[in-house]
Amino acid sequence: MKRMELGISTFGEVTPDGLSGKAVNANKRVQQLLAEVKLADEVGLDVFAFGEHHRPDFVISAPEILMSAAAAITKKIKLSTSVIVLSSADPVRTFQNLATVDLVSNGRAEIMAGRGSFIESFPLFGYDLKDYDKLFEEKLDLFLRINKQINVSWQGKFRPAIDNLGVYPRPLQAQLPIWLGVGGTPASAARAGKLNLPMIIAILGGPPHQFVPFADLYRETAKKAGHDVSQLQLGISTHFYVAEDSKQAADEYYPNYEKVFTRLGRERGWPPMTRTQYEQNRNHGPLTIGSVQQAIDKILMFYELFGNTRYVAQFMMGDLDHTKTLKAIELLGTQVAPAVRKALH
Repeated sequence: MKRMELGISTFGEVTPDGLSGKAVNANKRVQQLLAEVKLADEVGLDVFAFGEHHRPDFVISAPEILMSAAAAITKKIKLSTSVIVLSSADPVRTFQNLATVDLVSNGRAEIMAGRGSFIESFPLFGYDLKDYDKLFEEKLDLFLRINKQINVSWQGKFRPAIDNLGVYPRPLQAQLPIWLGVGGTPASAARAGKLNLPMIIAILGGPPHQFVPFADLYRETAKKAGHDVSQLQLGISTHFYVAEDSKQAADEYYPNYEKVFTRLGRERGWPPMTRTQYEQNRNHGPLTIGSVQQAIDKILMFYELFGNTRYVAQFMMGDLDHTKTLKAIELLGTQVAPAVRKALH
């Protein structure tokens, strides 16, 4: 098997400053994110991904800039987006930004692209939500074209045509690795398989085995398209937090988890999060919250279900003391990841 990669993703959640200047909270959170990626690199994790949002409660709206800052203070860790909302971005500019990160990082840049589970970027950049699927399909097509060739001729519906123009700079890598992030839509899994692209499934709720059909569809579609299924890369991402013992981890993580999901629930019509529901998700669902051994066991359980080649721990720490976040990263890198790799060797 491929060596399983283990890493971290973050949306950079923050308490909004509510000011046009003196963004103290945002400034502090960005510095914390840089400390997190630096530590993740030092403890031997494989990837660190920054997720794009355009809301007051998240600080990362320009993941490529944070990736570049991270590139300057790290040595080995791969740097990615998680996700970048390609539907509302310009593929040319996105490629140029990521190619620049690749040059700064000596060849460590990736992109994880998605349609976006949050929709704030669409009106912000002048796009209509009725074009949600078509926008992603078209933007991805152009990005793939640019990634494969320097000079591009291309025509679409949502962006001005390009007539044999070069897109620079080029990355240090032959091509930027392009992962597709999916949340449980069969068409997205089929698209990734047909295009022979790495895919990562974000499992945020419900029994993990319910997502196995998406992994199966991914592989089946790739096989039908004539691709080598043995070379496919599949990632799994879940919320993650570890501490010295299970109860400590559960008690420390719950307040932020409850706050975030209750807030999102008000926006999306979900009932408020309860401790019972949280514990159900922790014990029988995807939440990877607990002791080091519990984290190891759950990540290995994901591998038994999916045969995944990457596991990405989604850190959603909110108001949690930052020293505890750093401790969780340290435990992931020094205890959880080595044990998982050894078990799968």
